[in-house]
Amino acid sequence: MSRPSPRTCLPVIAGLVLLLAAGQALAREAGGLPWSAGRARETCTARGKHTPRTRVVGLTGGIASGKSTVSRMFQRKGARVVDADQLARRIVEPGRPAYRDIVRTFGKQILQRDGTLNRKRLGQQVFADPKKLAQLNRITHPRIARAARREIRRHRAAGVPLVIYDAALLVEAGWHRKLDKVVVVSVPQKVQVERLAARDGVSRAAALQRVRSQLPLSAKLALADHVINNGGSLKQTQSQVNRLWRALSAR
Repeated sequence: MSRPSPRTCLPVIAGLVLLLAAGQALAREAGGLPWSAGRARETCTARGKHTPRTRVVGLTGGIASGKSTVSRMFQRKGARVVDADQLARRIVEPGRPAYRDIVRTFGKQILQRDGTLNRKRLGQQVFADPKKLAQLNRITHPRIARAARREIRRHRAAGVPLVIYDAALLVEAGWHRKLDKVVVVSVPQKVQVERLAARDGVSRAAALQRVRSQLPLSAKLALADHVINNGGSLKQTQSQVNRLWRALSAR
């Protein structure tokens, strides 16, 4: 691709398309994501100089796939990580708009004594009812998108070359279309269920229900640019991350 003329070079910000229950209305509320469509393009400074832009790589996988472990490995290698789950926890703190909407929708029974959300109790409701899960997504996803946009802009302004956007629902929300690369962390379903039951203190049946409430792993793998098999040892996973880091860091 030829370089654009300095006179016509403009920042490119792609629109966010959320392919969830809220459809186009939710997408309008969420606004654009902070990365350009197209891959490995250059951006332009105010003076028209060409500089390599920040590359945003999506990291996703099924629940309890070990995605957070892989994310931390990338972070130790030098990547900046924007964690959608951390953003989700932040936006539902007491007093915030999302918190009020969730309490209004699901009732005060999903609160703990200190007024914070009881995520386990809320999860029991939404993972057992697709309509309730869609309601929760409509409340949280646009706000997570806006928070992610701010974080990535901050990293871009600082000249960070590589940002990992860690999001379990990356593909479900349609965000994979706007990223430079998509990395999927893969584990056998049996391992997912065992890890989830141990991590969250739920039964195997409840863990399986949560796994099945998400998009099948096969659908995510079909859209992946890179796959990390996290069903083995940590050493094996680290080896895969090291190889992928070299590939993603190459200019």
